[in-house]
Amino acid sequence: MAVKPQITAQNELPADSPLAAELVRITELTAIAAARLRGHGDEQAADRVATETMHAELQKLAIDGTVVVGQGPHDQSECLYVGEKIGSKRGPKVDLVLAPLEGATICAKNQANSISAAAVAPRGSFLAVPKIYMEKIAIGPGYPEGLLRLDATPAENLNALADAKGVPISALTVCILDRPRHARLIEEVRAAGAAIRLIADGDVVGVIHTTMPEETGVDIYMGCGGAAEGVLAAAALACSGGQMLARLVADRPGQVELLRKAGIGDPRRIYGIADMVCGDVIFAATAVTDGRLMKGVRFSKSGVTTHSSAMRSATGMAQSIETSYRTVGVATPW
Repeated sequence: MAVKPQITAQNELPADSPLAAELVRITELTAIAAARLRGHGDEQAADRVATETMHAELQKLAIDGTVVVGQGPHDQSECLYVGEKIGSKRGPKVDLVLAPLEGATICAKNQANSISAAAVAPRGSFLAVPKIYMEKIAIGPGYPEGLLRLDATPAENLNALADAKGVPISALTVCILDRPRHARLIEEVRAAGAAIRLIADGDVVGVIHTTMPEETGVDIYMGCGGAAEGVLAAAALACSGGQMLARLVADRPGQVELLRKAGIGDPRRIYGIADMVCGDVIFAATAVTDGRLMKGVRFSKSGVTTHSSAMRSATGMAQSIETSYRTVGVATPW
């Protein structure tokens, strides 16, 4: 009998929990560290400094935390690895989903939409996934439940979305990662009549963009990307609204065994947001490079300015935050 992983929040965060503000501060400092290497062409160095910065700051938090989705297994990462214990151990028991530098290649090339992001929720709130690919389709809030089907053709899903919006398919824009594996998907979307926005990296941002189509010009996300990024995107949608369907892709030797060890017995199971995230979720992200929703880190002789987003599912809180740091304690890149 196939094992179906269950996620069940094991406690609640206090209504006045300071974790949202603290999480924003951490993504800010992480983004600043990564931004010092923005455009320098070394994505590994940028990812390393972001990971080390986020790890150091998270360890200061008054939480009893566990990394559920991070930088991979312990044998592949020295910190922020899956299962690592985080925080002072004196606060609430929470799980974390972390992306110190979402879009390391983007950061190295100084292209749009590289971010530092993190989500925290009561223990048991996130689906634990191995380092594997995931099929994803997502739209923003305001549509009937069940509008999309992961096994439908791109044309069928685009027709359903166009009907729900009251527009022709030609008025829709689909966000897709620019990868060879998406050649057929791109062909089918264009044959259906929709426009495409290809992105070089950073599909968490691609999913989030569907929640504000007026600002971003993105109506729907389709394609295959990292499973870790899928859970983080689901956390953001749990706070901001929207729909998402996903399925893990186990098409390489040993990947079915990886899923089994993670408690996933049915590799073809289709997940909705509620299957990947539950409980009181707090999500924070800070832009490293410029994007359509947030400006990247700005350095000047007088200090550093960051642009962030903070959201919480239990309260419906959504904030756009601009923070200025004086040069004291936050070094400029020169």
